[in-house]
Amino acid sequence: MKSIQKGLMAIALLLSVIVFGAPVKNAKTVNAKIYGNCLMCKTAIEKAGNIKNIVSVNWDQNTKIAAITYDEKKTNQDEVLKRIALAGYDSDQFLAPADAYAKLPQCCQYERTNMTAPIKKLDMDKMDHSQHAAAIPSDAQENSPFKAIFDSYFDLKDALVKTDAKTASVKSKELLAAVNAVKMDNLKPKEHTAWMNVMKSLVADAKNISESQDIKKQRESFKSLSKNTYDLIKTTDQPQPVYYNHCPMVDANWLSKESGIRNPYYGSQMLSCGSTIETIK
Repeated sequence: MKSIQKGLMAIALLLSVIVFGAPVKNAKTVNAKIYGNCLMCKTAIEKAGNIKNIVSVNWDQNTKIAAITYDEKKTNQDEVLKRIALAGYDSDQFLAPADAYAKLPQCCQYERTNMTAPIKKLDMDKMDHSQHAAAIPSDAQENSPFKAIFDSYFDLKDALVKTDAKTASVKSKELLAAVNAVKMDNLKPKEHTAWMNVMKSLVADAKNISESQDIKKQRESFKSLSKNTYDLIKTTDQPQPVYYNHCPMVDANWLSKESGIRNPYYGSQMLSCGSTIETIK
């Protein structure tokens, strides 16, 4: 039975290497127990650990064993397990930070019975930054499953700045289509949690704006839309700064890619009213 399991693991590992990219050079393979529950956990664990041509991780949902193949001249087992722990998943070597575990989707929150692992501070400053950069590509925002939502949001914001209700309605329809097109299977754990919290509100607000030609009603719905888009954009890596601005006259916020204030709640009437309260990078 054990020989069969080893054979299946070897086949799974081979397939993961083929799918993930070119074979890892200077390869060393180790097995590590990583705690999780489901296929979503598998996706998150492997995504956190994998680095193209440097690390390939294949986690088995049933045994909780991950086969980790890495280039021993460029990284080591601890660095891989640290990244996986930072994504919320305990191993026998590292415990995930409590906040990372708490952010996992409910179906992924495995029972934390393994509390005997050495509690090591997972300090990103002490990790190999070249590996971390490889794990989070510079064009991460371009590949974000929410990119179409953000693009439509900014187009809608620009229409409201111009007090153009017709264009605002059109851009909201595009936003609604982008929301409905999101594939939940592609979301990382942090993105999944945020998405479940804001999805229904995004749909309702986008629909309200798209079905109205009343600029006042559109701007009212834009308040909630902006808050929920902010919660979503905070889960992604930004290729350029995004500014979170506040309008004191309506006590509401909005997001902008421009550093200057262009108020969507008043348009030309009070175009520069407001201030930046946060810069998201």
